[in-house]
Amino acid sequence: MALFNRRNDTPAASAATATLAVNPALAALTGEYTIDPAHSSIGFTVRHAMVTNVRGSFADHEGTLSLDGSDPSRSAAAIDVRIASIDTGIGDRDGHLRGSDFFDAERFPLMTFRSTSAERLGGDTYRIVGDLTIKDVTRPLAVDLEFNGSATDVYGNERVGFEGSAEILRSHWGLTWNAALETGGVMVSDKIKLTFDISAVKNAAARS
Repeated sequence: MALFNRRNDTPAASAATATLAVNPALAALTGEYTIDPAHSSIGFTVRHAMVTNVRGSFADHEGTLSLDGSDPSRSAAAIDVRIASIDTGIGDRDGHLRGSDFFDAERFPLMTFRSTSAERLGGDTYRIVGDLTIKDVTRPLAVDLEFNGSATDVYGNERVGFEGSAEILRSHWGLTWNAALETGGVMVSDKIKLTFDISAVKNAAARS
């Protein structure tokens, strides 16, 4: 999941964003960051059989952030997710999701997100828009994220945290498999909720 971008670099756009420059703590965080997968999660929730929710996550992901805290629109980020790492807690179901009915992980091993724009919604909340690619289909995705703060951990690493969510229709990315229920409706909903909980560490070379 990417957080911000560098495309709105006209004087007017930069001035407007600078006016909105949000949190002094965020403004002090300008630099290059690496997402810490051990302390981050990328998850999803999908309605199953019309009556309950199945939750899962992707364990294998990596990404980078280039933050300009005083002008978030000049920042950038990217994330890659390895589809084979999908985990819903049921091995047979995970195997089905990796297969050709769904993600076809052997042919399309990665899901990627690259930011294209950002706006402040108020306070520490941002709407990030970017390109989500699944199975070689690329479509825009908007993610609402909240800046959770920053800290220096026990190893001296400077960390920042963001969390947020988005909703997609999986059919827009070619994930169309389903089965009809005898009582009406379908086995798997088209709507998916994506969740992001990101901890990123400032790169040593970028620390002042």
